[in-house]
Amino acid sequence: MKTFYWLIIQLARAFFTAYSGAIEVHNRSKRLQEGGAIIAANHASFLDPPAVACAYDTEIWFLARKTLFKGFASWFFPRVNAFPIDREHADIQSMKGILRKLKSGKRVLMFPEGTRSENGQLGEAKAGIGMLVAKSGVPVQPVRIFGAYESWPKGGKHNPHPIRVVIGDPVDFDPEDLRSKSRESYQRIADQLMASIKALSLDVDGGPQ
Repeated sequence: MKTFYWLIIQLARAFFTAYSGAIEVHNRSKRLQEGGAIIAANHASFLDPPAVACAYDTEIWFLARKTLFKGFASWFFPRVNAFPIDREHADIQSMKGILRKLKSGKRVLMFPEGTRSENGQLGEAKAGIGMLVAKSGVPVQPVRIFGAYESWPKGGKHNPHPIRVVIGDPVDFDPEDLRSKSRESYQRIADQLMASIKALSLDVDGGPQ
């Protein structure tokens, strides 16, 4: 494990504890901690990636806009397991890079919605993640983050608020959709994944474990 990565994770956990109380993680026993996997979460705040990373006890990898890899960020991001992707054009090289990470046993955090929510509500999933699910063949774990939008909404100010991360069971997709190579099947996979995220709730999943 990378010493620098875990130093940053410990600092992030300390930040969350001081800022809004320790992150509550629900269903810890369900976490996919080893082997290649897609960790798919809702996205409403800059706090989402560190919140998910803090919820796991093994390394998570992240996607970041390639335009951010400048100056200090070009040194820092790779050391916290972030790698560049062209989100505007979804280029082939970016997709191949994600698949290589997954097939080499990395757990990669992805946001099916593609960008942060404007109002904190869950949006529609993009077909691109459906293609990655089908081509990678790795387990896909839905995760729902509560409180990050209230803590730091898009375009808003910081406002300390408890953050809770709910872990779900890996999703079972239709084998026909996984075998198909059509955009329609990729969208159905993406929609099913987003529905699995929406189904996670604090009421159903109980308290932190």
